This record gives sequence, structure tokens and C-alpha cells, in this order.
Amino acid sequence: MPNTDTAQRTELARTGALVLSAQGGTTTVEATTEQAERLREAGYTLHKQSNVRTELARPEAEPAAVPSFPPEDSGYHTYREMVSEVDKAATDHTDVVARSSAGTSAEGRDIPAVKISDNAAKDETEPEVLFTCNQHAREHLTAEMCLHVVQRFTDDYGSDPTVTDMVDNREIWVVPMANPDGIVHDVATGQYRGWRRNRGQQPTDLNRNWGHQWGCCDGSSGDPTSPTYRGSAPFSAPETSAIRDFTNSRVIDGAQQITAHIDFHTFSELVLWPYGYTTSDSAPGMTRQEYERFARVGKEMAATNGYTPQQSSDLYVTDGSVNDWMWAEHDVLSFTFEMYPGSGGIQGFYPPDEVIERETARNDAAVDILLREAGA
Repeated sequence: MPNTDTAQRTELARTGALVLSAQGGTTTVEATTEQAERLREAGYTLHKQSNVRTELARPEAEPAAVPSFPPEDSGYHTYREMVSEVDKAATDHTDVVARSSAGTSAEGRDIPAVKISDNAAKDETEPEVLFTCNQHAREHLTAEMCLHVVQRFTDDYGSDPTVTDMVDNREIWVVPMANPDGIVHDVATGQYRGWRRNRGQQPTDLNRNWGHQWGCCDGSSGDPTSPTYRGSAPFSAPETSAIRDFTNSRVIDGAQQITAHIDFHTFSELVLWPYGYTTSDSAPGMTRQEYERFARVGKEMAATNGYTPQQSSDLYVTDGSVNDWMWAEHDVLSFTFEMYPGSGGIQGFYPPDEVIERETARNDAAVDILLREAGA
């Protein structure tokens, strides 16, 4: 459909449709037949976009013996391969890596967490930074981003001065796959299913299930069939409650040790900051000075990777997001990165594996900026 403004995109989201991107004079949405009809009744002109890269697996398609990516995208890591990579990093770099668990998914899968620091086995009084990936199942490039962070800050320790300085003076936490069940389901047939949510009894959009302003502002859906279904209650999804509990566990002697955070998503090439639930720059819990710090750091990071920096609600209003909760609950400088590509339809979630190395390394300088800011 033609491009829209923030208010219109928020109105689109109220129908239960999911706004995928709004760039280049076009707004792309994901909608069911019923949602599309409501959009037409509201006066929007829709043009169906074919999936030029890959057809989604049929809902009735049988799972493969071992869930895996299509052969042409074998460079992506499955859940099992991610676990192996994390375990290997802990074995190969015992001095700087401690492998733990953030919790367990709805279907009982472990949610690995990796700590990287010069004394990883000790809890030192250093600023902590958290990187989370793959809250939304089909956003597989984000897991590669988190694995790239692990690889870079372990393999390059001792040889790269920037990496060495950060590992020596920060505690870096990485959660590569926050939604393991959804990820496994998305590639279970050897084709892509376009799956976004978790795999609980009521599949939930994890990034609408966080506790701050949950369900407040038409920025999520109460319809269990919607891709933005917020769940039955805040933290009703075991995956969000697990990462919440992990974050809360980093409060030591009354002080939150995690001072900065990036939650990686795809796509649209954006750097986003709170709040998402309101278009106000300085809503309750955020002063003008604090907002300006978010904007400054966001713009500095975006200047290195070519993304567009903006407040989250400039795209459209969302409620129950991780960034809003991290800031409101713990004063964590929390950002969302929407990675490559800059625009597209469903195929935008499935870029070819040839781009993995380029698009993950593209964020190295931005990651370094946040790590430095964490100690400010």
C-alpha cells in the first residue's frame, strides 16, 4: 500500500495486521484475508506481494527428520547447531567464557546464555551489557548476529585492542535464541513457515508480552490468531519470564548490573529506542535529558551501520516490548536493531546465507559504541 504516517501505521496494527516495513514510499503489511478486508473497508489500497525468494511451507507439510534450513541457506545455524557453537566457545575459551542458561522454553528447550569477560567465572564490579536475539522465530539473521558477537569477543581477544579492552572491562551477556521452539518450528519441514511467535498453548508474540504498559495502547493484539498476540497476561510466555528473571538476577546489592542492551530483529535497517507505547518523547519514567541520551547514542550507532535512528513509536505504537520494560524497570539503555534488508515482504525475513558475514560485521562498530556507553 502507499506510504503511511505513524498514526496510520498504528491504525493498521489495530486491525491485527503486522506492519513489516514503511520505506521507499510503500508500507508493507502481513495480513490474513479477514484483516486485509478490514483494511480495504478502512479505505486502504492493497497490492498483493508475491514471495520472490521462497514459497512458505504448506501448513500441512510434514516435519523433516532433523529440522534444518533449506539447502541453499545451510549457512544459518539451527537450534542444535547454535547450542554446539555456544558449548564450543565455552570449551575453547575457558578463561573468558562462562556458559549458563537463561531458562527454559514452552516445549522444554534450554535458552543458552553466554557470559564473556576476562574473569568470566567471577562476578566482578564491571558494567554489564546484554545482547538478545531471535525473539521472533523467523528472524534467523539475528541469531547469527549474536553468534558473531560471541565469536568476535572470544576469537579476537588478545589480538584486537578494542575487543581486548571491552572483554577486560565489561561483562558481556549474549542470548542467541530467545525463542527456540518457534525457531525449530519455522524450519521443521526444511522450508520456511513464516512463523513469528512462540509455541505455547496460545502462541504469543514475545515482544508484546513484556510487563511495562502491556496491552495498554492498541500496540498489540488480544486476538490469539494475530501475529502480534500479546498473551493472556504479562510474562505469560515462559521465554519472556525467563529473560525477565535472568535480568532481575543481575540486581546485586540493590543495583542493576546490566546498563545497556540491544535486542536484534529483522528487518528494515533501523535503530530504535523507547518508548514504543507512546509517541511522547518524555513520557513518565523518562526525562528529556534521558531521551536525548537515547537519541544521541542511537544516532551514533546508526552513523556506523547506515540504519535509520528513531524512537520506536515513530514506526508505529507497540506495547509490551522488551525495550520499554528494560528501561522502565531497570533504567537499562535498551535499543532494538532491525537488521537487513531495508524493506521487503515476507521474504525480507529470509535473506540468503551469503549475507550473514557482511550484515553481522556491519554492526561491529555500533556494538562497540554501546559497550563504551555502558560505562559512562
